[in-house]
Amino acid sequence: MTSADERRRIGVRLRSERNRRHWTKPEMARRIAQNVTDQCPDLDTLISYVKRWEAGNVGISERYQLAYAAAFGMDVEELFGPHTDARTSPWRASGYGEFTPDDEERLTLVTLRPARLDRGALEALAAVLAGQRRLEDAIGAAALLGPVAGQLDATTRMLRDASGPLRDRLGRIVAEWTVYTGWLHAALRQDEQALALFGRGEQLADEFEDGTIAALATSFRGYVARQQRRPRAVVRAACAALATPGGHPVQRTFDQLQAAQGYAALGETEQVRRLLDSAAERAADGVAPPPPVYWYSEPFFQLNIGMVHRDIGAYADAVALLDAGLRAMPADQADAEWLGEYKTARDEARDRA
Repeated sequence: MTSADERRRIGVRLRSERNRRHWTKPEMARRIAQNVTDQCPDLDTLISYVKRWEAGNVGISERYQLAYAAAFGMDVEELFGPHTDARTSPWRASGYGEFTPDDEERLTLVTLRPARLDRGALEALAAVLAGQRRLEDAIGAAALLGPVAGQLDATTRMLRDASGPLRDRLGRIVAEWTVYTGWLHAALRQDEQALALFGRGEQLADEFEDGTIAALATSFRGYVARQQRRPRAVVRAACAALATPGGHPVQRTFDQLQAAQGYAALGETEQVRRLLDSAAERAADGVAPPPPVYWYSEPFFQLNIGMVHRDIGAYADAVALLDAGLRAMPADQADAEWLGEYKTARDEARDRA
């Protein structure tokens, strides 16, 4: 990440090289566009980039460094200096599905100047967050925690300084980012940090009236309690999530199953059966989950029904349900780290059946 002094130094060099060739800023933008190898923004956007790069307001991502160097007929190191890392934000264009290099530039500018927040920036933020969630299924929580936490810091600053009609939507995105960062901590058993983030996520979700995220944050508290073997806290969190206004119907299915797991650990079989019957009926409804809980699918619910059966000693049923659920998981989730507890539960039930 370049310092402000380094960005200004590079900006002076870019302006000097442009002036030496008697090019205007629009001409510079056109020449950059000719040397960008992939999708390129419109000319007005590129002109605004040139102004900010020359002023040293923002660093230049790799593809624009290459385009600048080609336009000037210079080597990248000759123009920008050796080993220059010009990125000044936590955004990365690779691995995010629909997130493009120009989305990265847009978010870098908005991070520095939240007054520039627009619908395109909000869509880019949503694309990053959705891509991060999917990427976790492939590479695990540890590899993502640092980048996601850095992005949370950036979006939180953005929200602090944002105003206008788009602020509420940004607030809902930041609430979801907060809860997701909490989940990554929880997945790594960093429980104290996780619970603090869930609490902050609940507050933001309440402030910006997002019942789905509020219920998810509360439900994740139950996950932490379950890992800590605190069944009363599991039940308490699950029941609170069920009572959260504005939660999505598919969330009720999981929260009933999480409550059933807590009651099973407490030996309250009648409560378990009541919740299990209701959740099993809901699980077969086929209701599509909203993006923040995309993994809430019928196979996922089948896994949790299997967990409840294991917890009440119905081991043969547990094995069948857990096996079937694991086989039916979508291909892009089949190797996710978070499936490990279900595989372990299946093996334990098989040993006891």
